Amino acid sequence: MWAVVPVKDMGGVKQRLASALAPDARRDLYRAMLRDVLSALRGARGLDGVALLTRDEEAKELARRFELRVIEEPENRGHTAAVARAAAVLAADGARGLLQVPGDLPLLTSAEIETVLAAHGPAPAFTIVPSRDEMGSNCVVCSPPDVMPLRFGDDSFRPHLAAARALGLEPRILELPGIGLDIDTPEDLLALARRAGATQAQRYLRESGIAERLLAEAEAPGGQASAGGG
Repeated sequence: MWAVVPVKDMGGVKQRLASALAPDARRDLYRAMLRDVLSALRGARGLDGVALLTRDEEAKELARRFELRVIEEPENRGHTAAVARAAAVLAADGARGLLQVPGDLPLLTSAEIETVLAAHGPAPAFTIVPSRDEMGSNCVVCSPPDVMPLRFGDDSFRPHLAAARALGLEPRILELPGIGLDIDTPEDLLALARRAGATQAQRYLRESGIAERLLAEAEAPGGQASAGGG
């Protein structure tokens, strides 16, 4: 089973956080979250390897530091196309399966990855962990890697269930708190600021002063997370 993390160009990450974070802060936060994700994957037992699917030079350098495989992405064609490319490459290599997570899961743990792997059945099989709102697909496991087409987006969880069942695959569904929190919106960011913990992303939010600002704004009358420094 190979884990794959798609990483698009780092220069324009997390645009949906623009109302809460300045561009430099968005990049710094994403770098911290990605390191959290890679650390969790590297520590998980049961994976044959970890790969970054990217064309970004900074991401490639990070992969070298973590001693990970790089699957080259010729161009940014979106999350769905990236995962499809990774699945095709791994299938051609004879990999047993693919476990895909995005790079913005700052509370991901090795133990959660091991829980997902333990729940995943023999091929052909499909396992999924939804986002906390049960809209997104924050972790998918496919055996073999190309067992079914994947379509990511803001509302991909139930369509993935339907697609699996249409192919005769009964999906295994897990709800896990670390995997469930992906950071896409200011509301997600506030949820992270409120969580106890010491991941790299959480330390960044605290040490930059962003967490304190977000919490103060949330407590103010009509509080909203607004664009700011950090």
